Amino acid sequence: MSPVTTTVIILTLSILILSPPSISSPITAYDVIQSYGFPKGILPIGVTGYELDESTGRFKAFFNGTCSFSLEGTYELKYKSTIAGVISKGRLTNLTGVSVKVFLFWLNIVEVCVTDDELGFSVGIASAGFPIDNFELCPRCGCGMDCDGVLNSDGGVSVRNKRSNAFVSSL
Repeated sequence: MSPVTTTVIILTLSILILSPPSISSPITAYDVIQSYGFPKGILPIGVTGYELDESTGRFKAFFNGTCSFSLEGTYELKYKSTIAGVISKGRLTNLTGVSVKVFLFWLNIVEVCVTDDELGFSVGIASAGFPIDNFELCPRCGCGMDCDGVLNSDGGVSVRNKRSNAFVSSL
């Protein structure tokens, strides 16, 4: 081997060894919903995977099991092990797998919309709006958005503005 070849090999090895490895983190369901204008907190902690058909907007998120929690001490939410819908910029329609308890009845949330600083949830004939700031952190199964000082996965304490517009008829 010539001295020039040896030098080139040594330089190449030095560059490979000294260069930091390029580690790309996988895109998560939380990343996907944020890319469509939603806050990550519309999904509870614990999504194990997702599917997205970018041509149709069909979206699915998977959990290890069902998840339920209270939202603002008023509404109880329940997520099935698979939720699905059609996602577009600021809209999630044809939603399945998410329900809310209103009075004594469980109603399916069928649509979620982002408008200015509010997140609107529709159960068909009724809807409710909540400040988008309430969804900066992901809720936890069992305690939701108000976990009495329990840390969320990103290290933030769950503290929320307690302002909402109750489910009201859209008729």
